[in-house]
Amino acid sequence: MSDDGVLSRSLEAVQERIDTVLTQESARWTDVDPRCAPFVDSVTAITTAKGKLLRPRFCLLGHLAAGGEPECDKAVDAAAALELLHTFALLRDDVLDDSPLRRGAVTAHERHAKEHRARLLRGEPRRYGEGVANLAADLAHVYADRLAHALPAQAQAVWDETRIEVTVGQYLDIAIAAGGVADPELSRWIAVCKSGRYTIQRPLQLGSALAGRPDLAGVFEGYGLPLGEAFQLRDDLIDTFGDAEDTGKPAGLDLDRFKMSYLLSLAVRRDDRIRELAATPAAPDSAARMRELLVTTGVADEVERRIADLVDQAREAVADAPLVPRWRTELMELTTRVAYRNR
Repeated sequence: MSDDGVLSRSLEAVQERIDTVLTQESARWTDVDPRCAPFVDSVTAITTAKGKLLRPRFCLLGHLAAGGEPECDKAVDAAAALELLHTFALLRDDVLDDSPLRRGAVTAHERHAKEHRARLLRGEPRRYGEGVANLAADLAHVYADRLAHALPAQAQAVWDETRIEVTVGQYLDIAIAAGGVADPELSRWIAVCKSGRYTIQRPLQLGSALAGRPDLAGVFEGYGLPLGEAFQLRDDLIDTFGDAEDTGKPAGLDLDRFKMSYLLSLAVRRDDRIRELAATPAAPDSAARMRELLVTTGVADEVERRIADLVDQAREAVADAPLVPRWRTELMELTTRVAYRNR
């Protein structure tokens, strides 16, 4: 079978699998009570909205690069499970970060809080909205697990580790933000654990395990860890300097709240003026001043150089690896698209 279109057809199959699950579940629970429709639709809204299917793409590429059968049902199920796990993480992240927008739309907790106020329901609108969004995140996680339940043991081990890492990473993310901890290495580890590993390394390893090639785990770690870190560093830069119209979410949200990203923790260690701003973030012009200092002190340029080095590391990891050549080339090309995106 020609390689042309194999990946795109598989990604279409992933989206179809997700759409089928969510359509059936919405109909099922709406029959029980119409109020269930907006609940399930909280999962659907994120999963079907302007997503890049990046995690499914890496899962399918790991499978194909390892010599797996094209358009394999198990690989499609695993890839769909990863996208629903991502939906879980986004729903939960939006609550933790109190973000008003996601992918250009009002976030689930904000939407349900608004509905609570409009209908004059009992209780506190914010608690209601956050409660519904958290439950929707749990629902997305359950759907992901259901798609992954038949994975063979080696793939299941990767799946389990992925879920644990993203959850612990989320906790540490809010813990160091609350404590104002400026530790670049800890911030780097959190970024890799919370985002990098489950975006690139683990999906690739999941795909290769499904192809019967768990021996490629080291190759995909060598590629996925640096590229995952580059992915998160780019996220930090986009959040700090990006355009909300491009990103679909408020620009500068992490910076406004002085969340200790790798970028900010590095900057705090580097410059006394930044350290003073981070210690008293309430001033109205603090975020704007911080953006200026990140540029003038050279921290932003240093992060760009770090991203370039990480991209080189990722490419070197797969350059001579025993992978199917067509898909090795795809992995090499993806490094640029992942590390130098604008949203």
